[in-house]
Amino acid sequence: MARKIETHFIAGPAGRLEALLEEPEHGPPEHAALVCHPHPLYGGTMHNKVVYRLARGLRRAESVVLRFNFRGVGLSEGFHDYGIGEVEDARACLDWLRERYPALPVILAGFSFGSIVILKLGCGLAEVKRLIAVGFPAKYGRLDFLAHCATPKLFIHSTHDEHGSVDQMEEVLVTVSGPKRIHWIAAQDHFFAGALDELEKAVFRAGED
Repeated sequence: MARKIETHFIAGPAGRLEALLEEPEHGPPEHAALVCHPHPLYGGTMHNKVVYRLARGLRRAESVVLRFNFRGVGLSEGFHDYGIGEVEDARACLDWLRERYPALPVILAGFSFGSIVILKLGCGLAEVKRLIAVGFPAKYGRLDFLAHCATPKLFIHSTHDEHGSVDQMEEVLVTVSGPKRIHWIAAQDHFFAGALDELEKAVFRAGED
């Protein structure tokens, strides 16, 4: 039997949000995962290739995955809100996912701008088992609240990321409280060119833990 893929429109704070729900590759889900996409003003959507690989890696690790478009992207209503309203968009989608799968532990994952959103949303939420921040834009500096975030955090980062060099990322990590770890991937750029398979494998292993 083919796995289930469903399109949904979720009620968000600025209007409906276009979303895609995908069941695991094999068997019933063991986690519920929400995945957030990169910056809407620079072409980011839930169909971004890194976001797709993130979602597929989590599905392979037996997660049911919800991807969605932030306000103003695709068929989602509203207008870009510079990361403030987007956190609330993600919260609305997480609430929807939790209502549908109330017994499952939660994983939040995001790429670039989406990694900031999931870190802001997930720190302190008891139902969140893990935060997976891919391509965190470290050149813009640290997030002060991460100094007190006790939720387990995995950073996955390219060794040639134009939005956060190795040195910049290591400077940010010093300010982040544990539990935390980083997985470096020898990729060509921020979008993991030449290493998308390795990225997916890293996400798969994280989803299995």
